[in-house]
Amino acid sequence: MREAIKLCHDRLLFSIREGNAGQNTLALVLSALVHLDPFQVKDTEERGFLWITEILNSTYPEDEHYRLASQVVHLLGKRFDSADPERPLNVQPTWVTPLVGFLSLYEKFHTIDSPPYPGSVAIRILSTNPGSADFCTKLLPILTLALSPTHPLQSRSSALKLFHMFMSGWFSPQMESVLDKDLDDLLQAVGDPFQSTTDLPLQDAKAVGTADREPMMAAVVLIGFASSDLWGNHLRRSNFTSCEEIMSTEEGRRTVLECMAACVWSEFLCTPSKVIAAIRRLEELQCSNTAEVVIMRARTSGVVNPLGHEAWGLIGRDAFPCYQPMKLDA
Repeated sequence: MREAIKLCHDRLLFSIREGNAGQNTLALVLSALVHLDPFQVKDTEERGFLWITEILNSTYPEDEHYRLASQVVHLLGKRFDSADPERPLNVQPTWVTPLVGFLSLYEKFHTIDSPPYPGSVAIRILSTNPGSADFCTKLLPILTLALSPTHPLQSRSSALKLFHMFMSGWFSPQMESVLDKDLDDLLQAVGDPFQSTTDLPLQDAKAVGTADREPMMAAVVLIGFASSDLWGNHLRRSNFTSCEEIMSTEEGRRTVLECMAACVWSEFLCTPSKVIAAIRRLEELQCSNTAEVVIMRARTSGVVNPLGHEAWGLIGRDAFPCYQPMKLDA
């Protein structure tokens, strides 16, 4: 089977590059491959991303790029769906560019007919990538559209996962070149992460589950943004509407702290100055419950000494006493 897949792969690449296969013929071949499931063999999925790359670079018309690449995305979606949950497939960095290129085409040529929706499949596959700063500037406009509750793709839950999977990239130096309006548009699209997070079903009678973890992890990224000079001024109180309610309870605070602890990235609340900047910005937004959780995180992580009144004094002499010492049950 592996050898047959290799022969098919080589022939397809040659036909696409040379342009010697008619568009309809190529579409029929790709459609037939759905029934053969060519990527069911381990470590063959990389070839599918090569097909997408060649299609996007081919001499076929742009609308044909979308039509042909959609079928490959469908094949890859089946492969990712069939992966062992204990050993999920992770998108490699070299696979991100063709997926982002395909999603750009989706915005031009998509139609909402019946599942599977190739745009949703592409976002879901992309969200398995651990994130890379190299792709955040390219991903930002696509993610802004996909996050909108009114977007026809209705993949907000998957888009939120993609948002937090790329969280370290949002703090990269590359983001300094992004226009303020684009940063503002992204945060407006994220909105309140806990609102409108149900995705359209990808297959008949098979819906994408909306895990509580996705909006919670997205909320943690927003808290991290409060500590950033780049992002802080673009945050709005509406980004934390549900956060404030959730963090008013001990259980909610515990959950958020667990999510914070799972974020191992150096930019997030890693120094007293970042902690102070986050608290200051959250207080400006009147998000006192969220600010309290930042203080709890700083205490439990050892970033700021709980008794270090000199450090806390940087945010104002009267601010520190307002937050009473809190502890969580063991």
